This record gives sequence, structure tokens and C-alpha cells, in this order.
Amino acid sequence: MTNRTRAQERADEIDVSPTKLLADIEQLKGEVDRAQQQSDEYLGLLQRERAEFNNYRRRTAEERERELGLAGEDLIRKVLAIADDFDRAIDTRPADLADNSWVGGVAAIDRKLRALLESEGVTAIEAAAGRRFDPREHEAIANVPGTERRDGEIVEELRRGYRLRDRVIRPALVAVAEGGSPGATEPATPAAPTHDTPTIDTDNQPESRND
Repeated sequence: MTNRTRAQERADEIDVSPTKLLADIEQLKGEVDRAQQQSDEYLGLLQRERAEFNNYRRRTAEERERELGLAGEDLIRKVLAIADDFDRAIDTRPADLADNSWVGGVAAIDRKLRALLESEGVTAIEAAAGRRFDPREHEAIANVPGTERRDGEIVEELRRGYRLRDRVIRPALVAVAEGGSPGATEPATPAAPTHDTPTIDTDNQPESRND
């Protein structure tokens, strides 16, 4: 009786028949397919999580930018109120102070304030007299009849309006002409032609006789 090692005994126990090998190969293929499927699922979950995280970061950045923009817009509105005060002070300055150095300093501050607003994208809305009223940029607070302006034209700008980049943040307050120009008259209606009735001279008519 020959002595066999444990390794030889285990080798003898292994089924190396073609049928068994094919079955083992199919089993391994199934395990590989399941592992690949699970890997694809994990990859899909990871991609969805990454996309959701990117969307969250984008929304957060947009909300932060919007909040900062609203805060900046609110500050700009307050600065515009100060600019209005400068406008009134300069427009109502006495004529005898036109060359006063102090008044010139106030005007210089106003110019610096305007330059600061322009650097932040703030521009004045056109609302000069004669310009057509535009409800997207102007707010009519008075209708003025009997002007030389056509109906719907601006007569006077009462308060400046401003635009922040491409959006109106404060419409211009204006007075608008109403009723059109008073000089406009309707064309006269031509008179209807008259026909003269012929006059009969009774003196030259022959006398009628009654027999």
C-alpha cells in the first residue's frame, strides 16, 4: 500500500471533468455579472449623489448671490435718496451763491456720488420733456392739460428714475401732457353749394284774358 500525501488526496477529490469545469465557468460568469451589476448600481448612486450635491452648491451660490444683490440694491436705494437731496440742494441754490466755493464743493460731492453709482451699474432713466411716456420706466403722477405737448408726452421730470444694469429699480416720476396741443383745430367743413332760384319778372309777363 502506497502512502499518499494529503495534497494528492485533495487533487484526486477535485472533479476536473469537462461538465464540472463548464458548470464552474458559468457560475463564475454569473458572479462576475452580479458584481458588475452591483458596481454599476453603486456608480449610478455615486453619480446621482454628486449631481445632487453640485445642484445644491449651485442653488446655494445663487441664493447667496441673490441675497447679496438684494442687500446691495437696498443700499443703492438709500444712496439714491441722498442723491435726490443733492439734486434739490443744487437746483434751489440762490443765484448769488452760484460762484460760492462751498456750493462748488457740494456740487463736486454730487459728481463723485454719481460716479460711484455709475461704477455700480446705476444709470439714470431718460425722462426729458418731450419724450414719450413709457410705463416700464416712467410713473405719471400728474396729467397736465393745455400744454404745447402732444398727448402722452412728458411735460416735466419731477424725480429722477434709475436703472440697475438692465433692470429698473426706481421709475422716473413725471407729469404727462393730456388732451394734445391746444393749437390743434379741426379742419373747417366746406359749406354746401347753394343754387340761386331764378327770379320771374311779372311786369313783362303777358296778361291773361278770361273769355
